[in-house]
Amino acid sequence: MVKILKFENTEVFNFDGAFRGMRNPMNSWDKSDSYMGYDNDDLPSFKIGKNDMELAQKLIKAGSDHSKFLRQIMVSVDITAPLYWWKEFDTYKIGTVANSTSTMHKLSTTPITRECFELNSPKCDVQEIFLQYLEGLRLKYLKTKDKTYWKELIEWLPEGWLQTRTVTLNYAVLRNMYFSRENHKLTEWSVNFIKWIESLSYSKELIKGE
Repeated sequence: MVKILKFENTEVFNFDGAFRGMRNPMNSWDKSDSYMGYDNDDLPSFKIGKNDMELAQKLIKAGSDHSKFLRQIMVSVDITAPLYWWKEFDTYKIGTVANSTSTMHKLSTTPITRECFELNSPKCDVQEIFLQYLEGLRLKYLKTKDKTYWKELIEWLPEGWLQTRTVTLNYAVLRNMYFSRENHKLTEWSVNFIKWIESLSYSKELIKGE
């Protein structure tokens, strides 16, 4: 079974600023042919013209020093993923910012159930017993306020625990992540994350470079 990440509230912004700045080095703003149009839902949408796309792809092929404009195309998204995926995501520290839901403050506020985890295997007695054990620790902490129970709960929390983070990154970072992770053995990367990147505006031309 393919494990699935959840992507919500995706926003891509500052195409106009990035493409305006792209032409600053050669003072070639008069050659720009991009404009603000509308998508199928009648929402404002940046349309990249032929001249601007040709220059953008030329700069991308020239390397990261020349394609700095990609760093100015920003993306914001809410991602829900298990802790073992977030540990790998955290290797990308440059050009990314994330605010997460707090395990420290909120772990004990709601019941611990299967829905709190990335669990794709069928139910079994061992899993159910372990979940009951975790929920028991949570209830003991709420009843006694003894931090020993809370610390034990944190120590035993499985890697499959789902956490939501609001992440801000840019097209340059996503281009690096795309080619680093497209063949990863975790399907969370090679299927889910890659498909999400491919769904972004102009990802084929600017991130994949086709």
